Amino acid sequence: MKTNKMRNSLLLLLTAGIWGVAFVAQSVGMDYVGPLTFNAVRFLLGGTVLLPFVAVRARRAAREGRRIDRRVTLLGGLSCGLALCTASLLQQFGIQYTTVAKAGFITALYIIIVPVLGLFFHKKVKRIIWPAVLLAVFGMYLLCIKGRLSVGRGDFYVFLCAAAFSVHILIIDHFSPKADSVMISCLQFYTSGVLCTAGAFLFESPSLQGVLNGWMPILYAGVLSCGVAYTLQIAGQKGMDPAVASLILSLESVISLIAGWLLLGQALSVREIAGCALVFSAIILVQLPERGRLSLQP
Repeated sequence: MKTNKMRNSLLLLLTAGIWGVAFVAQSVGMDYVGPLTFNAVRFLLGGTVLLPFVAVRARRAAREGRRIDRRVTLLGGLSCGLALCTASLLQQFGIQYTTVAKAGFITALYIIIVPVLGLFFHKKVKRIIWPAVLLAVFGMYLLCIKGRLSVGRGDFYVFLCAAAFSVHILIIDHFSPKADSVMISCLQFYTSGVLCTAGAFLFESPSLQGVLNGWMPILYAGVLSCGVAYTLQIAGQKGMDPAVASLILSLESVISLIAGWLLLGQALSVREIAGCALVFSAIILVQLPERGRLSLQP
């Protein structure tokens, strides 16, 4: 059991790493296409990349005589896709009216929203989660907020984005033990991709040339950030406390700063390094066993 939790934690950590580097790809990709077009192409690409894996897993299940619950898989994929699309669009709208730094901090508030929402669904939250959440939020503040903290229209949109990402995490927590993670992931991408495509043709002027010009960041965002990372998230959350999962995933903000430093030459200040240290400390804290629950049994 402990081995599974460690494996799942590493999968979620890898997910956060891919997402953190994806901030660089998304930043560069915006030079070529609009946000709705970028999201539409990367989501559709992510779903397409997973189709061969879906076919292989379906054949394997048929050989082993395992029944795939198509209704649960379809419902899970559509629900995850709707939440993912909503969160992505709210984030894009919010960034138009606020700074990227504030948007990053407010989005990271899902590490608080997830355990709070979990209480309404009668999910038990370990006591260690709450001090870890506060530690991580303060670390995010040091990382992302440079000036006076104020709340405007953009901040409100991004807060709704954080709430939508929290719902996405809880939906995955509900469906991942009941259906195939790759199939759910593939469905969520096609759902998000179709919705974003409709939005792109309504509000933007998508062009094939723009997509081709930005092929490299779009390819990274589609194949790795979507096809690989979101699938790893669904697989990694199986049997994991969603509050712990959200804390591990919040490392993407830390990794994005490191990626910006390594790939774009953006230097880290002492304040940002301190924020990184606090977030890492919070992640380690939630992985420690609670007092009185140590056992020699496997």
